[in-house]
Amino acid sequence: MNFVANIPYTKCWVRKEYLHDLERGYGEFVEAVILAVKSVQGRALMFEAYLPEYGACFDKFPLSAFVWRKDIKEEEQLPLGTLELWDSFSSNIQVWTKSMLKNCDVEIMLKGGGRMKGEYLFTVDACHGDANSVNTGVSEVPSEHKQHNFGRLINGQYFAQPNNRMLWYEQSLTASELKRPDFQVSTKEFFCENESTVTFGDSNDYFYEEKDSSFKK
Repeated sequence: MNFVANIPYTKCWVRKEYLHDLERGYGEFVEAVILAVKSVQGRALMFEAYLPEYGACFDKFPLSAFVWRKDIKEEEQLPLGTLELWDSFSSNIQVWTKSMLKNCDVEIMLKGGGRMKGEYLFTVDACHGDANSVNTGVSEVPSEHKQHNFGRLINGQYFAQPNNRMLWYEQSLTASELKRPDFQVSTKEFFCENESTVTFGDSNDYFYEEKDSSFKK
């Protein structure tokens, strides 16, 4: 099980109130580098950061603890439930980057309407990682699985949004006038072997030949 993963170098600022359990420090910022992301099923993603001024690591930050610039306007700041639409689907995660879309301009769709522009950085994805434990999550259910696409917003905050709440503007490919997606949620699982009526288990030959399978007819 991989419930924690390294992330690409992300230098930022931490709202100081998150270093004091939201009791004091409001309006102050501490320089930081986000080191890793942790996932516990059913909870918001948690992040660990290094604080150079203190030579300290501090973990379990929610996404709302970070800003990428200090000259923010408080009235423009979004709550955690808007920055990250869904709690973790699994305690098993992987961090990867959509290489063609790295640093791509994006727009995220906000709760209650409206959009906000930003920049894509990397993705946190999830699955059920332990075949010997009961799968109680929905990370592998086609209609429920969501990615957490991570990036920064023009208001100074970071986001973690699923594909269906984002628009991507890859400059060399994106049309000047976009169509509105009328797609449907994927609900089906696909298996290449179930479509076959042949088997291959009756031969040890290197260039084996398939044979009709009576139990699949």
